[in-house]
Amino acid sequence: MKSINKINVALLAFSLFFGITAMAQKMEKTVEVGGAPMYPSKNIVENAVNSKDHTTLVAAVKTAGLVDVLMSEGPFTVFAPTNAAFDKLPAGTVETLLKPENLKTLQTILTYHVVAGKMNKSDILMAIKKGKGKAMMTTVSGGTLTAWMKGKNLYITDENGTSSMITITDVNQKNGVIHVVDTVVLPKS
Repeated sequence: MKSINKINVALLAFSLFFGITAMAQKMEKTVEVGGAPMYPSKNIVENAVNSKDHTTLVAAVKTAGLVDVLMSEGPFTVFAPTNAAFDKLPAGTVETLLKPENLKTLQTILTYHVVAGKMNKSDILMAIKKGKGKAMMTTVSGGTLTAWMKGKNLYITDENGTSSMITITDVNQKNGVIHVVDTVVLPKS
């Protein structure tokens, strides 16, 4: 009888914990990305794996061995290309990058989409204003991205002159922020 009571108490505690956790997540201000809510209480990877629009990015991050980095404390600002952004690359590019012999190149491209620190849209806009129309951001890979505005749209441009529009801003995470982009940006080759 005592063991049944202990089991019941444990089950009750388990249910309460997960019920409170689920209720807290429902109360969080989320942004929907790829058909899934992105919770500010979760880290970049925990959220990204739920977006149906970022399956290519998630696969690339896993292949590149960057999961632990993007689950760490950070903070990071991630410019996250959608599957459609990867589809804009020449045929076979993604498949080639995912091969073991191209690990370093894949890591460089992925970390080129990451800036150390948390930069929400308002921070980027302030930097653009301060920079008289352009804000230079140093990426984790050591390259440079330039942020700028065209009308009401916010863009980043890589070192090769390729521009990517930020389609969803301020997807806040426990360890930073994600901005969804429509084009893969590449470091100078």
